[in-house]
Amino acid sequence: MTRLWRSMPLRLAVLLVVLFGTVSLLSLAASYAFTRSAFEQSIRDNLAQDLAGFRAAPSARAVALLVQAESENTDPGRLVISYLSPTGRIFGNGALARDGEGFHIVSLEEGRAALDGEYLALSARLYGGRLTVARSRVEIEALQPVFLNILWISLLPTVFIALSGGLILARRSKRHVEVIRAALERLTGGDLAARVETGARWSDDLMRIGGAINDMADAQERSVLALRQVSSDIAHDLKTPVQRVSLQLDALAGVAPEGEAAELVAQTRSEVDGISGVFQSLLQLAQVENGALKSQFAPVDVAQLCRTMVEVYEPTAHGAGQSLTCDAPETLFISGEKNLLGQVVANLLENALRHSGEGSDISLVLRAVGQEVVLSIADNGPGIPQEEWGRVTQRLYRLDRSRNTTGNGLGLSLVEGVARLHDAVLGFEDADPGLIVTLRFKAS
Repeated sequence: MTRLWRSMPLRLAVLLVVLFGTVSLLSLAASYAFTRSAFEQSIRDNLAQDLAGFRAAPSARAVALLVQAESENTDPGRLVISYLSPTGRIFGNGALARDGEGFHIVSLEEGRAALDGEYLALSARLYGGRLTVARSRVEIEALQPVFLNILWISLLPTVFIALSGGLILARRSKRHVEVIRAALERLTGGDLAARVETGARWSDDLMRIGGAINDMADAQERSVLALRQVSSDIAHDLKTPVQRVSLQLDALAGVAPEGEAAELVAQTRSEVDGISGVFQSLLQLAQVENGALKSQFAPVDVAQLCRTMVEVYEPTAHGAGQSLTCDAPETLFISGEKNLLGQVVANLLENALRHSGEGSDISLVLRAVGQEVVLSIADNGPGIPQEEWGRVTQRLYRLDRSRNTTGNGLGLSLVEGVARLHDAVLGFEDADPGLIVTLRFKAS
């Protein structure tokens, strides 16, 4: 809900509601002021006509009789007619009185109580007396609640409908944005086949963004595939010449079995074996990324596989003064290719043994967690800086502090490729000190 309230469609809806509400308030206020002014002017015009009618009487007595006759059938709460004759007698249904608070209209009925409400009055001297005509402002005062009701009746449903529409649009937009975000996350994670799946109900701007992302992903996929193909072709083409060189070095070692020449041949043979290992790893990585090995998937007891690999590397760890332990259940199956999974465990163990140093503790832990099988290998060596975690799986990438150690920078690339082939997730965690490498497989 927090994301929805911060989404652009809902913000636009709120902005439009505020704008519409402001315009409605201003227009209703202007209408109220205009209508109120028109009503007051109408009352003043009626008062002027009333006075003009009484002025037509020929004498003070005629005015008094006319006022008395008119007032008998007139409600003083609506219209007050009063004539103070020259003799001091008051005719009509009310009289104008004044005190410290101002003017008041008093009823001439029994009790002579002041009339409630406000009046507009017009007074004039006529035949030695004073004629006063006053009309109630009750109709003007009634305008305010009417306009307030109009405001609430028109504004509240509009605000509710606009906010509801904005919320619906925000939810729909959020779903579309989530599709784009998920595709970007998959692309960032290395899944070059990820694309934004647009639909008929998508807005034009989001469809253009999705199309641009798909075009970018297509270009990136073509570039990466071309680069991989080039590296695979180079490895494939040079594999045979390197093997020939290796055979020739074997023959040369037979010619010069001892001495400085033999030592040089041995060093050259070691370098050639390293080159051959790089080519072999590149070809194996290309085979993994091809995805064809998925057809060979079968249930694999990964628990037994881990125990076997730990037993294989235990003598190496013991010789280097390191501790290597395995914590795995009796059996735990996943679907995969056994040789590739064994290569993954071997690469991770070799990395931990090579880089953690003498006296380090290395542990392999295998657990079933919910619907996942989690394999983790931890050591207490120098670890990998967190800013390097996203780069160590790149081909031929090596940390600066590893330049003087053995390796070709393809081990973690192969691990990531095999993990992706098995729909697993490769992750790194800081062991403080050391590094924890985790692989999360889907349980069979």
